Amino acid sequence: MSRKRSAVRGGEAVAGWLFVAPVVVILGLFLLLPIVMALWVSLTGWNGQGSPFRSGVPFVGGDNYKALFAEDGLPRQDFMTSIRNNLYYVAIVVPVQTALALTLALVVNQRMLRSKGFFRTAFYFPSVTSSVAISVVFLFIFANSGAVNALLGAVGIDGPVWFNDSRGLVHVLLGTLGVDSPPGALAGHGVLGLTWWDWLSGPSVAMCAIIALVVWTTSGTFMLMFLAALQNMPQQIEEASLIDGANRWQRLRFVTLPMLRPTLFLVLTLGLIGTWQVFDQIYVMSQGNPAKTTLTPAFLSYRTAFKDFEYGRGAAIAFVLFLIIVAMTLLQRWILRERRSS
Repeated sequence: MSRKRSAVRGGEAVAGWLFVAPVVVILGLFLLLPIVMALWVSLTGWNGQGSPFRSGVPFVGGDNYKALFAEDGLPRQDFMTSIRNNLYYVAIVVPVQTALALTLALVVNQRMLRSKGFFRTAFYFPSVTSSVAISVVFLFIFANSGAVNALLGAVGIDGPVWFNDSRGLVHVLLGTLGVDSPPGALAGHGVLGLTWWDWLSGPSVAMCAIIALVVWTTSGTFMLMFLAALQNMPQQIEEASLIDGANRWQRLRFVTLPMLRPTLFLVLTLGLIGTWQVFDQIYVMSQGNPAKTTLTPAFLSYRTAFKDFEYGRGAAIAFVLFLIIVAMTLLQRWILRERRSS
């Protein structure tokens, strides 16, 4: 009997591998193999001429990575500037889009709300619109004579020149308080090629316009995820909390949010990945300007490889970005893990 069972299981294993073999081959050819090839390119000085695997391509080892972290020069300065910009971008976009998406999901999930279909479609519509098209529209909205500055002028505020203003929000705020020049302790010291004054500048005025665009276009997708999770919640749990006398805030904090933990992890993970990989909006709206205050690692990787023809360094930036995303995802998973009481 045991031999027959082992033979049956062996046959099932072979059949299983036969069924998944096409997908494994496709993933290997179009996903795994390009990653391995890009990793090799990051260890070379390939300039895009010919094949990166020919004998004449210089092998530089970790020099491309060393230039990003350990060597003084423009490559490290640009890379650290892009990391700083993206850190501020992630720190603002991920919490705001998550909170907005959850709020919208709670609103459209109300039983007494009329025209639910209309509101769900309206909130989700920006997410399915071309990012390039919306970016062009936002360029007009945030122009010098655009709608945003017109609204600010209506309340007596002189709007900035959005995509020409390289000042960080912290610098702008300090400027209103009379601090126009950096303190010596911040301007004279720094880390990784940037002064502390540069690290603590905050997102630039131009980056804030891009942040507004991204939050508006991504919240609808995450709203649907939260909405699906809310509609799958057992009705008995909410009724039990009502019987226990919990108010709306207590139900949200102690009932709804704990049950939304898996969806919250998914939304935050997708938000982190998307914000660290931001490219379309940067390419269309700013090209990393003004003064490199909207430069991001993804756009820097593209510019280094396809404009400066330093494909090895461009691939190295992409792999560092990949490691950053993996590390932050693992950190987020650890923070949101289920804590069991002993």
